This record gives sequence, structure tokens and C-alpha cells, in this order.
Amino acid sequence: MSTHTEHPVFHPQAARMDLPGIRSVTADQPFHWLREGAQDMARAWPLSLFYGIVFALLGYGLVHAAEDKPHLAMALTSGFLFVAPVLATVFYFLSHRLEHHHKLPHLFVPLLSWRANPGSLGLFTVMLLFVLISWERISAILVGLFLNGSGIGGLSDLLSLSAVQQHADFVLTYLAFGGVLALMVFSLSVVSLPMMLHRKVDFATALVTSFMATRLNFPVMLLWGILIAGLVAVGMATDFIAMAVIFPWLGHASWHAYRELIERG
Repeated sequence: MSTHTEHPVFHPQAARMDLPGIRSVTADQPFHWLREGAQDMARAWPLSLFYGIVFALLGYGLVHAAEDKPHLAMALTSGFLFVAPVLATVFYFLSHRLEHHHKLPHLFVPLLSWRANPGSLGLFTVMLLFVLISWERISAILVGLFLNGSGIGGLSDLLSLSAVQQHADFVLTYLAFGGVLALMVFSLSVVSLPMMLHRKVDFATALVTSFMATRLNFPVMLLWGILIAGLVAVGMATDFIAMAVIFPWLGHASWHAYRELIERG
């Protein structure tokens, strides 16, 4: 369990919003979150591993179903990061139970965690779906502009070293657009979903709190985002096999990030 008292607390002000206090954390905290996430996963391993396998299979199926359509496969592969916070609510739920020393629930109970705050969680899900659809269209435009007539027929062709070298302009542009969008989604979701699950807060308050927490702790949160992206990349590089463990690990760790960053109400 994280300690909280040693970190200074910032109380942001926003018009007509009752925002919670936000802690300023140190650069070593993301590694503590990963350690605590691993401990939660070990304690709840039957459920964590079950949902990890389910979500890994879902990611594998979506990406490989679109393998012959490069823009769609790339959009779904990178877009997995955008929708992952919604899927991770089951792990937030489990970590919350463990924090309060409750027994682990039955197999499908974590899927009902959205009932704690259905309106706000529903709006957030709609927002992420809009982002994913927008990213798919941006991917299609970039592929059309840079790779039209290149002879690339699938994702495996595009990921080859020779293709990356030959189409470096496309790769850099794609990464630039994707990086900006990923940073935006990350800043709005890093604590908002566990916060909406844990507290009866509205959609806007959760988003503003998440953005302010990222802004206040930007170097630390940037490191946290890089760690998440790196581990997810490892999971995808293993054809989603390692994702069965990495995804629940990150989900549990993200709960501890929320508990460390946001003052208890």
C-alpha cells in the first residue's frame, strides 16, 4: 500500500467544480506503482489472469482481423492504448477490493463495476470511441498520402525494416500524430476512470482532475506514460501473449497511481 503523507498537496481551482487535492509525487513513484500492481495481481491472480487472457485475445483478434488493411491494423494496434483504460476498470475494481481487505468477487462481478457511476463512465467510453474512430480516419488519410502505390499489402510488410527505412517520412508523421493524440488521451484518463469508479464524480470533474494531475506532475507522468507504452509494446511484440500478464499488471498499478496522486476525500 502506498504512503501518502510525505507528498505535498495542491488544491486546484476550477469554476463550479469541486476538485480534490492533487499530490506532487517524485520520479520513483511509477516504479512503486508497478511493484504494488504486481502485488495486487499476485493476490488476485485467478481473476487478473482470466481477464488478462480475455483482453489479450480481444486485442489479438481485432489486430489480426484487419492485417490485410494496413491503416486499420495500425489504428487498432495503437488505438489499443486509447481504449485500454476502459477495459482496465475490472482491475481497478479488484485493487479497490483488495485495498479494503474484501474477498475476491465471483468471476463476472468485475464486469459490473461500471454500475458505480454509469453516467460518467458511459460518457467517458463514448469519448474514447470517438477518439478511436477519429484515429482510424487519420490513419487512413496518412496511409493514403504517404503509401499510395507503395505495394505494401499488409501490416507485416509495413513493419519490415526495409519498409520503415524506405518510408521514414510516413513513420515519423504517423508517430507525431499518434504521440500527440496519445498524450491527450493519457492526460485525460490517467486518474479519471479509477476516480469515477471510486467516487461519485461527474465526467467533467474527473477529466479536469486528471489533466491537472498530469500537468502538476508532468515529468513523472511522462515517465509513467513511457513505461506503460513500453510494456504494451512488449505485449504486442509477443503477438499479445505477454499482454495477458502485462495488461492486468498495468491495470492494478494504475489504481495505485490514482490513489497516490489524488488526495483522499
